[in-house]
Amino acid sequence: MISTLLAAGTTASGASDKIAIPSIRWLSILPPIIMIGGAVVLLAVASLVSRPLRVRFATIGTVVISGGAFGVAIWQWYDVRAHGAHTYVAHAVVMDGFSVLITMLVAMAMLLTALVADGYLRREGFTGAEFHVLALMSASGAMLMGMANDLIIIFLGLEILSIALYVLTALNHRQAASGEAALKYFILGGFSSAIFVYGIALTYGATGSTNLTQIADFLSKNVVLTNGLLLAGLALMLVGFAFKIAAVPFHMWTPDVYQGAPTPVTGFMAAVAKAGAFAAMLRVLFSSLGVISSDWKPIIYALAVLSLLVGSVVALRQRDVKRMLAYSSINHAGFILLGVESALPRGVSASLYYLVAYMFMTIGSFAVVMVLGREGDSDHDLTRYRGLARRQPLLALSFAILLLAQAGAPFTTGLWAKLQVVLASISAGAVPLAVIAMVTAVIAAFFYLRVAVLMYASNEPEEGAAGLVAPAARADGGSQVPWASPDGVSATITTLNAELLLADDAPAATGEETPSVVPVPFLTSLTIGICVGFTVLFGIVPAPLLDFANHATLLFFGR
Repeated sequence: MISTLLAAGTTASGASDKIAIPSIRWLSILPPIIMIGGAVVLLAVASLVSRPLRVRFATIGTVVISGGAFGVAIWQWYDVRAHGAHTYVAHAVVMDGFSVLITMLVAMAMLLTALVADGYLRREGFTGAEFHVLALMSASGAMLMGMANDLIIIFLGLEILSIALYVLTALNHRQAASGEAALKYFILGGFSSAIFVYGIALTYGATGSTNLTQIADFLSKNVVLTNGLLLAGLALMLVGFAFKIAAVPFHMWTPDVYQGAPTPVTGFMAAVAKAGAFAAMLRVLFSSLGVISSDWKPIIYALAVLSLLVGSVVALRQRDVKRMLAYSSINHAGFILLGVESALPRGVSASLYYLVAYMFMTIGSFAVVMVLGREGDSDHDLTRYRGLARRQPLLALSFAILLLAQAGAPFTTGLWAKLQVVLASISAGAVPLAVIAMVTAVIAAFFYLRVAVLMYASNEPEEGAAGLVAPAARADGGSQVPWASPDGVSATITTLNAELLLADDAPAATGEETPSVVPVPFLTSLTIGICVGFTVLFGIVPAPLLDFANHATLLFFGR
């Protein structure tokens, strides 16, 4: 009997010593591993060489790493199509069409950003691989947010994404504005992360789990009589998401951070941070909290309306192009929220399409802004864009196309992106929200067109434009009424154009030196060409990209 008890004790002790390890399918988490592992290898190489690592070497390494992650994502896509969507690592990670699309988007954004940053870093005299290492780490966080099936993994991805961005914002230590922007971003980002994790804690307390599938299962099988704890957790998590996507009223950091950060970092932030945050928001709301959509839809509705109105109206008064694009990104966030608010699969598809189209438009736009910012990356006033078409016609044409695409012009992906989210909103019955979105799109078209027209305006203002000279008096001594003759009408239009196109601040009027031709690095021009080509090609032939987003959504809901 004693021997039996000892044997049983030994067995129990041996069983207690074993650690349950979840099964891992490495393919499901391989892209972020490639990004993190590549960043570590790049940092090790930079640390071991005797001299500072050349920027070109770091750029090549980053392009190879991002391309590898993109290639694995293509492999994942075909695997999901063949075998369906599955969860792995104790159901904490999901591999479906949604996660694969986000992985592809982030990997491509990282690749394009590395090409843009190459010219910037060499122009500003930076050496080493700090930018590339931090950007790769941040991108891996965005990928984790897209494939997460657990609130803890979402928070982990959010912090990996954010902490690297805080440092990237302060990369240009020669400018006080960069450090100020980083400090503001860090403090407000820390508050938003704390609020988000508090929301996770409350959600766990209300449902007993942080796994999205288990939360959805709990809500579908149980009637929660007092759901105040769950709604509080939902509200706090939405605050964290709204901060990252720069939705009003949690947008106050955006203009200052966009303006103060190095321009390649601004483009990367606008594309990748928005993609990661929206991916996590869509995953949580649709995979986990879809049962209580009637509770979170009004909140999304309010965020969308405020973001659409503030982003479009305030951008009208901006003289700095980076600040203008910052408010433009707020307006775009409002449009993407239309798809979220619909609570329909069509809305998810529209939001995914919008994120892909916006990524190319914004990285291409900030690439042009980076080139025109010249050495120091501090001169982004609108007047510097006057007459750009005469000096550098291809650069002006590219920027005009990207701006018109953001305005929703025909034959661009911007038109289809706006159309898809508006139709999704109408399908959900939110017609007033769709009308508000279209009105703000008209308002936003003005500041996009203002820059485009300014680039094709003459460097030398006409007589009535520079000084806002009044129409000449008639020979018979009477006053010349503007509408009394063609000359009067022309003078009136010239004066109006001068006010709209800022001719009173033009270099010729103030005596400043006329902007000269600025060199465009080859890799930057390649990036701009890729972004413009993608925007126009899939604007003319939208079916492939629309089908891709629709298929990804089907694989998202069909898992």
